[in-house]
Amino acid sequence: MQRARAFYEGVLGFKPTMQSVGGMWVEYDIGASTFGIGCYGDAWKPSPDGTCVVLEVDNLDAEVSRLKSKGVPVAMEITDTPVCRFAIVCDPDGNRIMLHKRGAR
Repeated sequence: MQRARAFYEGVLGFKPTMQSVGGMWVEYDIGASTFGIGCYGDAWKPSPDGTCVVLEVDNLDAEVSRLKSKGVPVAMEITDTPVCRFAIVCDPDGNRIMLHKRGAR
């Protein structure tokens, strides 16, 4: 959890809004939604293949550039599709985070 929180708070800039006693769960409010991370020993382990969550960003190019400058691994460079542009980065446990921007540049 310490490594995950350092990434989500220190690198992505999320601000914690709730955490459980013992620090095994933390939540971050993002707009009208909540993003949570948890670690409960063998019950909740990171996937060896990595999971994937998706976050919308205002400026995909700038955000990918910022994360690269902090040494965040990029699993997939920026890709254009008919629906959106996206890239995939990894947190310290290898979980995948898709950053996307709907519509045209």
